[in-house]
Amino acid sequence: MYLRVLSLLAALSLLAACETPAENTGSATGSGDATAAGAATTVPGSQQDFTVNVGDRVFFGTNKSDLNAESTATLKKQAAWLQKYGGTIVIEGHCDERGTTEYNIGLGERRANSVKDYLISVGVSAGRIKTISYGKSRPTVPGSSEWAWSQNRRAVTVIKGGAGS
Repeated sequence: MYLRVLSLLAALSLLAACETPAENTGSATGSGDATAAGAATTVPGSQQDFTVNVGDRVFFGTNKSDLNAESTATLKKQAAWLQKYGGTIVIEGHCDERGTTEYNIGLGERRANSVKDYLISVGVSAGRIKTISYGKSRPTVPGSSEWAWSQNRRAVTVIKGGAGS
């Protein structure tokens, strides 16, 4: 029992040490807030540039695939970046661990398609966008807490081809 408690405390300490302000608030920009040092080392047009300077993910409510105001703000920035740098993208739909595999594959697909549809509506060519659903198979944060679940209910835009990739 003592070893379990010690392991749990160690895991919580590691998780707390890795937490960023954006993750703590559930921000739709994820790691989109750049530091001067981080911005200086990114290659324009690369996945790192996109993630650091724009934000590569948006988050969803439980069992939801609709976009909120924070998500659409991030997606507008993504569209502007994509129009500047070109290339192709894959939008990955993800879910938290709850629900069946089949349900979460469908929900992840709806989330990815919501992002795709929005990007198309603001001028990104449909031919540049592919989608994939990973359902609950690729959590970004392990654990069974509201915070972990909120971070896993997401769509991530991955740059596959462009100026800096």
